[in-house]
Amino acid sequence: MAVFNERKAEGQLTAEAKKIRPENLEALLAKQRAIEDKVKGSGKLNRFKSDIKLMFDMIRDYWNGSYRDVPWKSIAAIAGALVYVLNPLDLIPDLLIGIGFLDDAGVVALCLKLVETDLFRYAAWKEQQREVTDSHPTN
Repeated sequence: MAVFNERKAEGQLTAEAKKIRPENLEALLAKQRAIEDKVKGSGKLNRFKSDIKLMFDMIRDYWNGSYRDVPWKSIAAIAGALVYVLNPLDLIPDLLIGIGFLDDAGVVALCLKLVETDLFRYAAWKEQQREVTDSHPTN
């Protein structure tokens, strides 16, 4: 079996991202719990737990229109990575004990590398929104 490397991760991520359309985001958001459960159950993916939550938050805010300061290609890359994680029969089937999540982790890591600036910008925006909400509580 060939070793999974960054080039293969890039190929898988690009292929998934190209399939993503804005109308796919709602269905992906509905699968958040399944993806988060899969991540928790995998040693290789578990380190990305908080990043994946942030990715879902950004997709949700993009989808509902509250945050649009991000290029579509970043949203498509994030959605593509999450769809890839959900697929149990991807390049390295998840059922292969010890290595089954290696490709998933590689695709998520590459995605994070590619959209890092957009995620940092989103996290700062989200924190600012939280501060505004906290300083103006509703009665």
